[in-house]
Amino acid sequence: MLRWISIVVLVIGVAGTAAWGYKEHQEKNAILLQAENTYQRAFHELSYNMDLMHDKIGTAIAMNSRERLSPQLAEIWRLTSDALSNVGQLPLTLLPFNKTEEFLSNIGDFTYRTAVRDLKKDPLTDKELDTLNNLYTQAGEIKDELRQVQYAAMENNLRWMDVQLALATDDEQADNTIIDGFKTVEKKVEGFSEGTVDPTTPGSSSENHQYENVKGKKISQKDAIKYSRQLFNVNGTKDLNVTKTGDGATIPLYSISYSDGNKRAYLDLTQQGGNPITLIVNRPVGEKKISLNEGFVQAEKYIKKHGFENMELLNSSQYDNIGNYTFVYNQNGVRVFSDAIEVKVALDNGEILGLTANNYYMNHHKRDIPKPSIDKEEAKDFVNPNVEIQEEFLAVITNDLGDEVLTYEFLGILGNDTYRIFINAMDGTEEKVEKLNGKEINYAGI
Repeated sequence: MLRWISIVVLVIGVAGTAAWGYKEHQEKNAILLQAENTYQRAFHELSYNMDLMHDKIGTAIAMNSRERLSPQLAEIWRLTSDALSNVGQLPLTLLPFNKTEEFLSNIGDFTYRTAVRDLKKDPLTDKELDTLNNLYTQAGEIKDELRQVQYAAMENNLRWMDVQLALATDDEQADNTIIDGFKTVEKKVEGFSEGTVDPTTPGSSSENHQYENVKGKKISQKDAIKYSRQLFNVNGTKDLNVTKTGDGATIPLYSISYSDGNKRAYLDLTQQGGNPITLIVNRPVGEKKISLNEGFVQAEKYIKKHGFENMELLNSSQYDNIGNYTFVYNQNGVRVFSDAIEVKVALDNGEILGLTANNYYMNHHKRDIPKPSIDKEEAKDFVNPNVEIQEEFLAVITNDLGDEVLTYEFLGILGNDTYRIFINAMDGTEEKVEKLNGKEINYAGI
């Protein structure tokens, strides 16, 4: 009798384990399918946008009407933004692709600067027409390469998840048409003339502060695992997956992921200094037990612990019992918007659920900030008189031309809406106006 009971218990245990395993398998397949669909959509949109961009540049070259040329150049700029967004959604972080992204960015900068000026008074120069012709030829080459990759991927039913796996494992033997195609695109762009777009054109920046603030000693993979265990709040290591970026990547990283069914987490950690770049923790968040302000205290404590000094809370908000906090760097009383950090805190127990510090590490450096040429009261004269100004600050922002400019930042109310208005502190130009959500502007006191 005891033997039969043991057999029944064993069968039930095996069946339960199989059911659990099947459920886990189904969940993982659903996540993989969603990721694959996202990658496929982004890639096909990238190919489509490159086709359109090539055609639009060709049309701009053929145009004679200045009235029609400006909208055409603005449309090219929009397409470059869309193409860069598509590239950002592909699993190419482990594959050097920075030259192609820089090329797209240069097209966008050139067309935007040209589109916003008065082409009747200041028409295209011969040099700028040569630039358009060069961009047309080069965009055509990239378009053709992407179309070849697209055809091969569809013909052979290739998957982007295989690309991600090949890059993560640094599998040199893998015959991956997609990786080879993107490497070809990158090599073609490297072969383009450095003078395609004049970097000294007004509005562009000759400085490059990319990840210059990543400092410290190189950490080992063992250290990265130890740190991620503490951050993910897990004991073992068997469910932790660690990969390293390949040679030529923008910045050497450890990428650590974790999944146990109820909690999924992902972390990008710099190999130099062990600085967290991106953190995502996905778990059920329970009933709210701490206030938004108490969550801010936890977020501030976390960023100070990781060496982010002189950071000031810009705004905070709550969604699904999660506190979202945006911090900006404060240099001697001036808020620097490009050096930003975003932190998410669970309001059930104060756990850090998210961090985005990429902008900070790409932009942060000590700036030579000039003194304003106009005072605060003069700057207010350039603000819509119907706006009721509540607070004002000095701030450095990046304008539409990509330049960092010193501004007066005014927070004000018009009707039922709150606005953030930036007035150039040197000449009174209205640089930017942003609509905020609601009237609450004393963020730290929530």
